[in-house]
Amino acid sequence: MGKGGGCVPSKKKVPSGAAAAAEDSRQVSVNAPIPADDRSYDAVSNPATVNDDNAAVAAAKKLKVFVVFYSMYGHVEGLARRMKKGVDSVDGVEGVLFRVAETLPIEVLDQMKAPPKDPEIPEITAEELAEADGVLFGFPTRYGSMAAQMKAFFDSTGQLWKEQKLAGKPGGFFVSTGTQGGGQETTAWTAITQLVHHGMLFVPIGYTFGAGMFKMDSIRGGSPYGAGVFAGDGTREPTETELALAEHQGKYMAAVVKKLSFA
Repeated sequence: MGKGGGCVPSKKKVPSGAAAAAEDSRQVSVNAPIPADDRSYDAVSNPATVNDDNAAVAAAKKLKVFVVFYSMYGHVEGLARRMKKGVDSVDGVEGVLFRVAETLPIEVLDQMKAPPKDPEIPEITAEELAEADGVLFGFPTRYGSMAAQMKAFFDSTGQLWKEQKLAGKPGGFFVSTGTQGGGQETTAWTAITQLVHHGMLFVPIGYTFGAGMFKMDSIRGGSPYGAGVFAGDGTREPTETELALAEHQGKYMAAVVKKLSFA
């Protein structure tokens, strides 16, 4: 997949008979769940069925996973930066950071003591979204659903919907909430409708992070829907576990995007 590209067809015929059985066996191993402890991505990012022609195309042009976020106080941005690191760790895939446009006046932001935005992270336009091979959307919660700034961005994608330019692209979510019961799951869950109307493929992380998803000895954000952070009153910083989960999600999405590009 890629800008104006699509999937690269295989030039080899589909095997039959005993060869097909062997192929099925290989496919089973490719699609098996990612081990919880070693977090090996070889089975996903290096599928055995990839032929030389496809590998050559992937080497010539990197796949792109856009990490598109809105962050008022920096918590979601912290996850986004770590998520890009995870994407970049998968060979042949590149993470690209974008922020959505702010909708609040500067006077209001000043009263809310929101820090200035990093000018090195560009604002994304709806048209640019079509260039991504996969997208990870990050946003804080507002009463169990996405912040208005991210919703305004989704509302601007009508032309992409009309032309079905996002159909078939994988997408995922990561979030920030103020409290443990503030919407770590519902914020992502209510956002799925945006992907559905575009025909995108929702990619949750499930429990692929392994033991880190089950530990009860510390407070952490995140859920099977995606990475998450607790912001508290705004002064709490993401923990290493929350950041590690974000990095894992980036790596996981990159592996899925890479596998789909060879489908």
